[in-house]
Amino acid sequence: MSSKSEVKRENAFLKVPKYIWGNYSIIVVCVVLFLVIGLIEPRFLRVDNLMHILRNSSFVGIIALGMTFVIITGGIDLSAGHVLAVSGATLILVQNIEALAPGVALPLAIVLCILISVFIGLLNGTIITTFRLPPFIVTLAIGIIARSITKFILDGATVRGRFIEEMAAIGRGSIFGINYSVIVWLGLAVILGCVLKYTRFGTNIYAVGGNENAARYSGIAVNKTKIIAYTLTGLCIGIAALFDVSRMAAVNAATAGELYEFDAITAVVVGGTALAGGRGRILGTVIGAVMITAVIGNVMVMLGISSYLAGLVKGSIILTAVLLQRRDK
Repeated sequence: MSSKSEVKRENAFLKVPKYIWGNYSIIVVCVVLFLVIGLIEPRFLRVDNLMHILRNSSFVGIIALGMTFVIITGGIDLSAGHVLAVSGATLILVQNIEALAPGVALPLAIVLCILISVFIGLLNGTIITTFRLPPFIVTLAIGIIARSITKFILDGATVRGRFIEEMAAIGRGSIFGINYSVIVWLGLAVILGCVLKYTRFGTNIYAVGGNENAARYSGIAVNKTKIIAYTLTGLCIGIAALFDVSRMAAVNAATAGELYEFDAITAVVVGGTALAGGRGRILGTVIGAVMITAVIGNVMVMLGISSYLAGLVKGSIILTAVLLQRRDK
């Protein structure tokens, strides 16, 4: 009897760490990683440096929120960085129209910047579902087209916006030392996290990614669900473009948003979302974005590691995350 009670006590004791690891492993890994890095380089844990990490995480992090929905459905969006470029170009060009007063030009520029990215997201989802084409091919093609249009409109150059104080505040402003982009990112994360967890649409997203045929037979509008997911990603890209481009009040046709889609995908996968679909959480994506920025954009600089090795680190992180997902299966 005593041995059985001891086993029960031991199982009860192990329940808590198993529950924490099973549901919040990404948080545990992030905390341990930050503590280890802090021991190696004490400057890393300074408040100003942590705020710097959050600010730099926010641009890709906002895109990654929408990307989470797409990847849970079993899709992917390789057009994100290119769409950000064309949306950013729209923002700069419209607010540069001198015939419009700043009070009119900036709101109009913001609306058009977001609308264009939303439209491209809608276009991605519609083409993928209507013609049943692979998301990889469709979004890659749309991204190439978007980048080409950006280069054509800007003649392949960097275009600067005229100085509008409100626009500078969007990209650089803060409340209590927290940048607006971080506040919007975390606010969106809470909203979209609730949508994913507590709404019928969120349930449909998981169902489509888990088993598309079963979801269809269950009466779920699979195509509609996918289209909304890609449109939502477009919305997130437009918001990210607003903050990213307004920060510098300029956009480069060739490099604006370059590789943002891969950084967003990396954040989503590191956060525990399965590339095969059917599983994932917004909280994991947020922490994944922070970890990627902390390791690649911050620690490597602090330790004097060549930036040319950033791709090696990202690729290794993606491979490790995918291998761990396969092991979990």
